[in-house]
Amino acid sequence: MDLLLILLIAVLVVWIVLATLVWRGLGKLSSLEGLPGTASGPLLSIIVPARNEEEAITDSILSQLKQDYERIEWILVNDRSTDRTPDKLERLGKMDKRIRVLHIDTLEQGWLGKNQALYKGYLISNGSLILFTDADVLYKDPSILSRAVGVFQSQKLDHLTLAPNIKSKTFWLKNFVAFFLFGFSFYKRPWKANDPSSGIGVGIGAFNLITRSAYESIGTHEKIKNMPDDDLQLGIHIKKAGKSQGLLTALQSLEVEWYHSLKGAFQGLEKNTFAGLHYSILLVVFAMTGVFCSTVLPFLTIFTGDALIRTVSMSIILLIFITYFKVIKEMTNESPLLILSLPVTALLFIYSIARATFLTFKRGGIEWRGTIYPLKELREKRK
Repeated sequence: MDLLLILLIAVLVVWIVLATLVWRGLGKLSSLEGLPGTASGPLLSIIVPARNEEEAITDSILSQLKQDYERIEWILVNDRSTDRTPDKLERLGKMDKRIRVLHIDTLEQGWLGKNQALYKGYLISNGSLILFTDADVLYKDPSILSRAVGVFQSQKLDHLTLAPNIKSKTFWLKNFVAFFLFGFSFYKRPWKANDPSSGIGVGIGAFNLITRSAYESIGTHEKIKNMPDDDLQLGIHIKKAGKSQGLLTALQSLEVEWYHSLKGAFQGLEKNTFAGLHYSILLVVFAMTGVFCSTVLPFLTIFTGDALIRTVSMSIILLIFITYFKVIKEMTNESPLLILSLPVTALLFIYSIARATFLTFKRGGIEWRGTIYPLKELREKRK
C-alpha cells in the first residue's frame, strides 16, 4: 500500500476520533447567559494587572463598575508601566471608593510581571472570593458577576472560568483566532474542566474566579510565578489539588480583543506557544508536523490522480469542516464561513509556532512587555 495512502488513512482515523470528542465535549458546555444570579454574597476582590494598558483599562473598569453584585472591591495593579496607565488607574481610584491602586516598580527574581502583579494584588485583598481578570476585558452584561457567583454557590465550586467572545477586526486575525480555538478544543479538551473525575483543568485569563481558601491551598501564584501561561496553569493546579472546577461560555457577556492585527497575534503568542509545548523541540516538531498532515495535506492530496487517495482526502476534509463548524459555533460569535480559508490559516499557525520557538532560542528566553525571561529558568520551573 502507498505510504501516502497509509498516512491519510491514519489521519482519517484521528479525525474520526477528534470530531467525535469535540462534538460530544462542546455539546456539554453551557452558557452563563440566562442562568440565575445572586446580587448579595461574600466579598469579591477583583484583581486587575495592568502594564502599559492606557488604551483599554478605563473602558474595562468602567464596565465592571456597572455590575449589580453588591459586595466588590477592586485592586488595580500597575505593573511597571511606562505609558499613562498609572495616571489612568489613579483617576479610576478617585472615581469609586471601592477601588484601590497598587504600583509595582520592580520585578522580583524568579517572577513574571503579570504573575507578580496578581500575587501582590492578592496580598492586599480582603475577599473570600477572588476574581483574576485582564485589563482589556469588557463586561457587557451588568449581571455577569451576580450570575457567576450564583453558579459558584449553587454548584459549590472552588474555581469558575468563563470563555469570552474574542473580538477581532481583520479577516485574517478572525481566521487565526478561530483556528487557535480549534486547536485548543481538541488539544486541551476544555469541557473536561466540568468533569470531577477528570484531571484536566482549564483557566482563562479573562475570568478566573476562585475561593481564597482554594487559591491559598494550591500555593497562590508563587506556585506558578515563572509560568507564562499562568491562567491555564491556575486551572490545572486547581484540578490537580482535587478541587471543584467549572467552565462556562460567556460570549454575549464578556468580550476581549486579544490583538489588533495578525502581526500582533504572532508577537503575543511568543509568550505562550513554546511554553504550551513544554519548551520541547520534539513537541514543537510533532505539533508542526501534526498540524500540516492533519489540516493542510488533505487539501493538497485531493487533487491527486489516485481515486482512493482523493476519497480519503475528501472524507478527512468533511470531518475537519464538521469539527471546525462546531468550534466556531460554540466558542465564537464569528461566521462559520471562516472554514473556507482553513488550510491557509493552518499554515499561518505553523509559522507562528516556528517563529515563537526560533525567537525564544535567539533571545535566550521569552520577551514579554519589555522584559526578557531566561529560557533556562522557565524550563526549570516547568519541571
